[in-house]
Amino acid sequence: MISRVVDDADMTRSAVAWAGGLVTAMAFGGMAVYFAVVRPDDADKSASMIGLFAAVAGMGVAVYGAVAARRARRRAAMADAPAERAARPYVKQLTVQVTGSRGILIGDHGHQENVFHVDVPAVLWASLVTLIASVLAVGAGRLYFDWFSPEFAPNYRTQFLVDAADAADPAGLAAVTTSLRKAIGNSGDHDALSLRRFGGECGTSGNTTRLAGFATGNRQKITNEAARIRAGGGPTLVRGIVEAVEDFSKPLTSKARQVDRIIVVTRHGVDACDSDTSYVENEIRDRIGAAGLSLEFRLIGYQVPEGQRRTLDRIATAAKAPRPAYVKNATELQRTLNWYANTEPVLKGAQSIVDTLNTTVTQVNTAVQAIVNGRLDLADSTLGRARKSVDGTAAQFGDLAARAKDVTARDVRDRALRLREKQRRVVAAADALLKAARAGSPLDPQLTVFQQAAKDYNNEVNGMNQALAPLRANPAKKP
Repeated sequence: MISRVVDDADMTRSAVAWAGGLVTAMAFGGMAVYFAVVRPDDADKSASMIGLFAAVAGMGVAVYGAVAARRARRRAAMADAPAERAARPYVKQLTVQVTGSRGILIGDHGHQENVFHVDVPAVLWASLVTLIASVLAVGAGRLYFDWFSPEFAPNYRTQFLVDAADAADPAGLAAVTTSLRKAIGNSGDHDALSLRRFGGECGTSGNTTRLAGFATGNRQKITNEAARIRAGGGPTLVRGIVEAVEDFSKPLTSKARQVDRIIVVTRHGVDACDSDTSYVENEIRDRIGAAGLSLEFRLIGYQVPEGQRRTLDRIATAAKAPRPAYVKNATELQRTLNWYANTEPVLKGAQSIVDTLNTTVTQVNTAVQAIVNGRLDLADSTLGRARKSVDGTAAQFGDLAARAKDVTARDVRDRALRLREKQRRVVAAADALLKAARAGSPLDPQLTVFQQAAKDYNNEVNGMNQALAPLRANPAKKP
């Protein structure tokens, strides 16, 4: 047996290969963490830049080390070959120099075949492998943010910002937390909810605190945290709003599929630390703009003194929010908070469904008129779009079903389902009319069927409008 001593160069090359592999793994691991931590918009813009440079370096080192180590083993094997052949009995050594490109016969049974080997530079291999790996990494990132992440994003992200500062009425905070707990219980199953309090000493980190981060299914946690809130300190309203906006941009949070919003319940209209109203407006406006999100604000002033309401109105304007709803007692507070938290999303969801179905109505009417006028190709393409419109409301119906927590919400959900089903019958009747026209059959029988289906649909529309009318009576609009 012939043994070979591994020299220092071999060990160095192996170390380079292992180091390169480790750097590469760390680089792609870093990219994975980057994709998971940063916001989707930022990741989408810079995924092709950040992380790939580290991947290039690591992959280059790894490939270079691997190629160098392979070459070293090949040279060592070639150097050991004569000694190994000499140790074998009955084997005659033969040296043949070949200048041609064909195989050469050796002795009675031997055959030598010329194999031409092209050495590819390690740098070229590193570049090629890194390019492929980079394309796969960026493609995987885009696939995650464009398809996988949105599929599992919450419908709504709602943060409740609660005033926990000292006030004239000590029982006021209890009324706020009680109303909050009831509103939370009726929230949608697919909503990501969060809770933050404000109130404390100016300039301290504890003058606003996030008590519960965004998550679905955390209603009990928020209920428990709300029950533990105790009053203390001054109203640090501006700091609470600023930090609430920042919460929507924190790592490992994804955008809502439909709405991001902050619902503020305050017992004060001024800020204890910032008395300059213009500064307060600019600060809130700048922070919201810097967040790069479309945030909806809803403000509820509970027992806010008359002299402080003007300032709170200006804060709402800076946040591009409707005028604050000012309520005087616990009953009004509970009704208003529940309207913002739960009724308004039901109303928006139902209205979105109605708007989509209205578009389908226009398409069907256009298709039927085209059939009557003999323009069958136009009718066919228009009906195709109508079919897709009817089936394109799955997300809205899913959200509406998740909010059916009371009699009113369930009634709206049931009416929306009936409305969609009746519209499908309208589309089917229009399809039958188109088939009759293509077959050259009389159109009157199918027109009669279509008109009856349209009448049933219109009756359901009237019922839906009647059901939505009370929901539109926003208690916040009452003087």
